[in-house]
Parts: sequence; C-alpha cells; structure tokens
Amino acid sequence: MAQTKIKQKEPSSFEDAMRELDGLVGGMDEGEFALEQALVAYQRGAYLVKFCQAQLQAVHTQIKIVEDDMAKPFDLSTGQAK
Repeated sequence: MAQTKIKQKEPSSFEDAMRELDGLVGGMDEGEFALEQALVAYQRGAYLVKFCQAQLQAVHTQIKIVEDDMAKPFDLSTGQAK
C-alpha cells in the first residue's frame, strides 16, 4: 500500500483541535472505524497532536518572554526596570 500525504485542514483553535482529537481517540477506542477509516483517523490525530504541541510551544515562548521581562532588576528610585 503506497502512503500518500494528505493535506490536513488546520483547526481554528487549540481547543477545537483538542475536541476533535478527543472524538477521534474515543471513536478508535470504541472500535467505530473500519481499518481504512482508522488509518485516516490516526493520521488526522497525529496532525492534531503536532498542531497542539506547536500551539503550546508558542504560548510557552510568550510566557518565557513575559517572565524574562518581569525578572529584570527594578530600580526603586525611578520605578522602572533597569
């Protein structure tokens, strides 16, 4: 069986991706998919996992920037970061 790369539709948000992923996992756990459907569901799930990981990494990076900015020494005489 030749494996083809399917262009995946990007979820509109992290939360939508998690809901869809939860539905796919639930369907696979319950045996709701035939073999070919299960393969497509698995591929979609793998895509959603990568999407969610990228979203979490982006948020982590933003938090790190905010934390680093807050960690700057504070000059009490001027009321500003040094």
